Amino acid sequence: MNPTARSRWHPVTSALMLVSVPTWAYLVWNAPIDRVQGVIQKILFVHPPTAFAMYLGFVLTALGGALYLWKGEARYDRFAASSAEVGVLFAVLMLLSGPIWAKGTWGKWWSWDLRLTLSLIQFMVYVAYLLLRSFTDGSDRAARFAAIYGIVGVVLIPLNYFAIDMAAGRSIHPENLGEGSLGEGMRAPFWAGVVTALVAFAYLLVRRIEVAGLRAEHERREAIALGAEA
Repeated sequence: MNPTARSRWHPVTSALMLVSVPTWAYLVWNAPIDRVQGVIQKILFVHPPTAFAMYLGFVLTALGGALYLWKGEARYDRFAASSAEVGVLFAVLMLLSGPIWAKGTWGKWWSWDLRLTLSLIQFMVYVAYLLLRSFTDGSDRAARFAAIYGIVGVVLIPLNYFAIDMAAGRSIHPENLGEGSLGEGMRAPFWAGVVTALVAFAYLLVRRIEVAGLRAEHERREAIALGAEA
């Protein structure tokens, strides 16, 4: 897929953002105030959705890496790298919103709870992935190593998600949401937050892939020009 074809997604993702963001904001504004936690509980409509977007980014990183190892086409490598970058962005949002919520409910910014620790490790693993790529840009061998790294790293997602179950009651982190765990009036803003986070992820990913494609095309033309001069 060339950069021109990718640009066709601009109106689609932009339109989805224009619809989802104000809808989410309206629903969050009108969501009921939790009787125990108070208004700080509304971070529920931000924190888990950003975590879901982070998971999606790292799953797509593994998928792009697997396709690159199979097909050997640079576009899949660019897709993997772009997915990791956007995934790390949402990981930062998740790690920032979590301590704000923790301070308001637990009385402290951070606890070395199993899920929190795994979330931090997952973030650092993908930051390392991006650093690896930045130091070895343009190397096919490095791209293959990064692809394997991205595939192995995806194992952290189920570990992170099921960390509360693995802690067997020793976790202070709330349990994963289940049927009936959302209070009255909270279901709509929560799922609107999930949809908005995923739409924002798609919006950013499309643009990051386009930038990567344009950069690759620019480098290709430069190489051709230098070859012609030589």
